[in-house]
Amino acid sequence: MAAPANRPSAFAQRTVISVLIGISVSHMLNDIVQSLIPAIYPIVKDKFALSFTQIGLITLCFQLTASILQPFVGRYTDKHPQPYSLILGMGFTLAGILALWGAGSYIALLGAVMLVGMGSSIFHPESSRIANAASGGKRGLAQSVFQLGGTFGSSVGPLLAALIVVPFGLNSLGWFAVIPIIGILVLLRVGKWYKRTSAIRARRPTKVPVPHGIPRVTVRRSIVILLVLVFSKQFYLASMSSYYTFYLIGKFGLSVQDAQIHLFIFLFAAALGTLIGGPIGDRYGRKYVIWFSILGSAPFTLLLPHAGLMWTGILAAIIGLVLSSAFSAILVYAQELVPGKVGMISGLFYGFSFGMAGIGSAFLGALADHTSIDFIFHVCAFLPLIGLAATFLPRVHERYLLAPSATSRRGS
Repeated sequence: MAAPANRPSAFAQRTVISVLIGISVSHMLNDIVQSLIPAIYPIVKDKFALSFTQIGLITLCFQLTASILQPFVGRYTDKHPQPYSLILGMGFTLAGILALWGAGSYIALLGAVMLVGMGSSIFHPESSRIANAASGGKRGLAQSVFQLGGTFGSSVGPLLAALIVVPFGLNSLGWFAVIPIIGILVLLRVGKWYKRTSAIRARRPTKVPVPHGIPRVTVRRSIVILLVLVFSKQFYLASMSSYYTFYLIGKFGLSVQDAQIHLFIFLFAAALGTLIGGPIGDRYGRKYVIWFSILGSAPFTLLLPHAGLMWTGILAAIIGLVLSSAFSAILVYAQELVPGKVGMISGLFYGFSFGMAGIGSAFLGALADHTSIDFIFHVCAFLPLIGLAATFLPRVHERYLLAPSATSRRGS
């Protein structure tokens, strides 16, 4: 997996595909476990007689646990890289799936999903740093490959739930413990590469960002705009990931298995969109990708609540493809606005993304209890119009020069 140690310059000059694949695969395995949580909502709702508000609180507990720690983890690893911290994160994910397997009450369910959330809070910031280190300058591509693993894993979860959990019951969740175990083995190899890379970079000059010249007040305003765009994206995705199956079951009379297959199609399309956004941003500019992705999905979200079953499936796939192309571009754009803080910015945006998904799910669950599932899809259809805010983002052209720095001597 690792590039030869006797060619240190290669780490800065070329994309290390094997490492990107390794970190993407581990992201996939991590998010398969995460995606099992909303995929089993119809089952646990019946088993524990839960309201939609209680369903939303499950997501809230998971997402807030996953979000709160991420900026702090990222800030720490910017200064002190931790090559093997990802294994600790995957260990929490393993503990979470085992706790979910043995959960016999609603409170136990909440505790189990919080363990999975802690795993995510440790995993995402440092893994994003590793993807950046292996990018060879193609940062959008690297983040897209990394994100592809996560979104593909998220799409596989509902399919596995339909094929395994629905016919065999919640006791079958124990079989999924093998997934984070495989992830730990993959991350051992990735950690070895990253440890060797950090040691090499500590002994030589490295490429450090030259300030882009954008005023600090503009940078802060732009970060706020990006977070608002993430809010619109994640609130809409929360409606789909948590309540799309209920929407299909209630409106079209689908079975749980058929509804989960439709959710898989939506999430699989989102995985493809994730892969597309980064490379296009590298080539044509990230601002244009952000603009098109958020605002471009609005016509389809506005049509979806009025469509029949066939067109609902088609529109959902288009929405997943278009809307999910934004995150890689948003993340790299933010990293370019604040150079030298890859871990902190990754932690901030991943954490905010998880937090908004959790808050969105809890809010929409309470709203559905007081209105209907149909109503929340009519309301959420307008969220992508917030993409108009991308108009106010500046254009960022980051340049690099070869120069030693205190940061490079620490290997970060």
